Order: sequence, then structure tokens, then C-alpha cells
Amino acid sequence: MPEWLAVIGRSLGFLALVWLLLRLTGKRQISQLTLFDLVTVIVIGVTAAALSLHMIANPVDGLAVLAVWTLLPAILYLLAIKYKSLRDLIMGKETILINHGKVLEDKLMEARFTPEDLLSKLRQKNAFKVADVEFAVLEPNGEVSVMLKKQHRPVTAAALGWQVNQESVPQTVMLDGVIIDEHLTALGLNRNWLQAELEKAGVAPENVFIAQVDAAGQLYLDLFDDAIHVPQPKTKDLAYATLKKCQADCEMYALGTRLPKAKAIYSRCAEQLDAVISELKPLLKR
Repeated sequence: MPEWLAVIGRSLGFLALVWLLLRLTGKRQISQLTLFDLVTVIVIGVTAAALSLHMIANPVDGLAVLAVWTLLPAILYLLAIKYKSLRDLIMGKETILINHGKVLEDKLMEARFTPEDLLSKLRQKNAFKVADVEFAVLEPNGEVSVMLKKQHRPVTAAALGWQVNQESVPQTVMLDGVIIDEHLTALGLNRNWLQAELEKAGVAPENVFIAQVDAAGQLYLDLFDDAIHVPQPKTKDLAYATLKKCQADCEMYALGTRLPKAKAIYSRCAEQLDAVISELKPLLKR
């Protein structure tokens, strides 16, 4: 067998083996790798490359190295989940870099962080002024977590005292022009409803790249042809406007009628509609 063909065969075999071994180490992203993870991955890659090129005379020795550098870290991580002291030793501890708005220079030195490194990490978290930061913590994976001071945090519905409805995950009902019946069924909808909504928007099904339906039953479309303007969903706005109109009509009828019984009925309906509108407003208007 030609040598180049043998190298390709060994490379494919060790590629599959390394893929399997790395799966055993867990599903960490590159940004989440600790220093120990990085060394482990490098050793496994170098050993696999050496085996593929036949740079290790005895393949059993190379396989033993792969086994040790895969199984031992996996065992250590399993033990680290249970024992915090081992977890701190392997993965490292968090380091507080800014505490109550004060930069801790000794902690920066301990983390081998320059002032430029700190400012760069803060900018990545949309904190361009150190004075705006209450706490900053260096995580074991090298990321910096930032908590802004209260007056500089984004306004939330809770801070404003607003009641908001619980959101559900939007369902993708069309992808690349193909209708996903399973997601339509999960929403209690069907193809006829989808076809009717597409006709309202004046969009052909084959021109739909992505179609999603939110918890309120509104259809959002993204088309292949970006030159076509798709109108924004108005389901919630129309529902709110209809309820307000019904309430106004009941109040007008109550004022216009001379019959005491009819006046009482219209007034009661107006009050009930007002209660319904107040309850649904967080869903329909926010």
C-alpha cells in the first residue's frame, strides 16, 4: 500500500477516535475552556497527529497516552463536580477585579491583567466608564462578568412596576419555504390558517425563508426577496382596539338609553370590559 494512502487511512481512523475521546471530556465551547482543558486538547491533538504520521514507533504507546489524557481529566472533572476543593484546584476560582466601584490593583496583578486588559473586557460588556461599574469578576474561563451601578442599569419592566405576561418560545412554522406541520399543530393551528395569513400579507409561500408564530398568534416573516416590504403583525393592536371600542360603545349606550335596566346592563358590561382590558394590557401593549 502506498505510504500516502496509509497516512490518510490512519488520519481518518485517529480523527474518529479523537472525536470520540473529546466527546467524553464534555461539551465545552472554546471560550469556556480552562487552562487545564486547553493543555489536554493540545496534547490529544499532537499525539493523534504523531500517530497518523507514524512518528511514534509503537502505536500502543500513543494509544496509552491518549487514554491517560482523556480518561484522567474526565475522572477529575467528575470528582470536581462533587468536591469544591478539587474544583477550585482544577478550574480555578473567581477573582474580584472591581468591588463597589473600586479597582483592586492587587487582584489585577494576581490575575496578570493590565489596565488595558480590564478596560477592554469592560467595553465588551458595554461598560465604557469604570465609574459606572459596581462589581467586575474574572471567571475561571477568562471571561469578565460585570454588574453596573443601579443608576446605570437598563430599565426593566420590574423597575417601572409594569406587569408583563409570561413569554413563550416562538415556533418556527416555515423554514426555507417548507411548512413544519409539527410546530403548527403544537400551536393549535393548521396549513389553512398559515395560507390565509400569507395571503393577507401578500406573500407567496415559496418566497418565505423563515416564518415564526409568537405566543399571541402573530406571524413574523422573513423573505428570500429582501426588496419586498412585509407589514408588521397587527393582531394584538387590533384586539386591543376592538376591546376599547366595545367598552366605549357600552358607555355610549348607557348614556344614550332612558331605560334604567338597559343603562345598568350597559354600565356593567363597560366595567367588565375595562377589567378585561386592564388584565390583557400587559400582553397586548408590551
